Amino acid sequence: MSLRVAYIPEHFSTPLFFAIQQKYFSFNIELTPVIEGSGRLINLLNANEVDIAIGLTEAFVADIAKGNEPSYKLVDTYVESPLCWAISTGFNRENLTSASQLEGKTIGVSRIGSGSYVMSFVLAHDLKFQKPFAGYPTLSNFKNLRDSVNLKYTEEPEKNSDAFMWEHFTSKKYYDNNEIKKIGEIYTPWPSWVINSNAQLLESKPEMIKEFVAGLNKGIEYFNNNHEEAIEFISNNLDYSAEDAREWIKTVKFNKNVGKAALDWERVVTKTSKVLKLAGVLQDSDELIEKRLNEGIVRQL
Repeated sequence: MSLRVAYIPEHFSTPLFFAIQQKYFSFNIELTPVIEGSGRLINLLNANEVDIAIGLTEAFVADIAKGNEPSYKLVDTYVESPLCWAISTGFNRENLTSASQLEGKTIGVSRIGSGSYVMSFVLAHDLKFQKPFAGYPTLSNFKNLRDSVNLKYTEEPEKNSDAFMWEHFTSKKYYDNNEIKKIGEIYTPWPSWVINSNAQLLESKPEMIKEFVAGLNKGIEYFNNNHEEAIEFISNNLDYSAEDAREWIKTVKFNKNVGKAALDWERVVTKTSKVLKLAGVLQDSDELIEKRLNEGIVRQL
């Protein structure tokens, strides 16, 4: 018996690896790393290519609230702390020094519907932009985004962009080597990562999903009790320096009650959907959005 789990291979995945290493699951875990972000995770779930996906709150809440008839359900919070989205451009783009200059510019995204796409609307709302962004070159992954703001797509100029948004510590290595530069940042006003399950599997094998969530909770506990081991794992396996891993650990707060308590509906669902509606990501009526969220999100496993 196996469970197919998709994850983004960043520092946030460390408790998942610890849970597997410590044998907290009675079944096999088939891991699928997804460098393209949460939009790709959503597609994999809907195509029944994975059973579980751990990704960004705003991408999954937005997808469910839009009524895209997802074949998955959001089942719990994974990371309680907010995400710091760094806003980056090419290192030599001397004309761009602040996020306030991005009004009407192009924003590179990993995929339409991903966190990098959704958060651009939140940024525009927060900065009170009157003009929308001119375009959203869709670039699949972090490396392509970095190439895009450095204007490396000479034969496909439509893929070049003025800026993109990605998690701060994942971006930092490339600030340090002068490939890109940071021109701003924005924090999500909600817990940043959630766990999502194939809806049919959740209905037919709920105990399997519950065991996965319980094992992940033990992985979080192991992470919290073994920070030095976590720093070593991250620096050796996930393309971060030990110094950056150590600084990140000071900022992150994983959910200590995965699978043990009801979902914090106000913080995870209500606040997220309210901000996404204000930012123009969600445009349907409050009643319709609420109906979709109630159908697509589990209040407690």
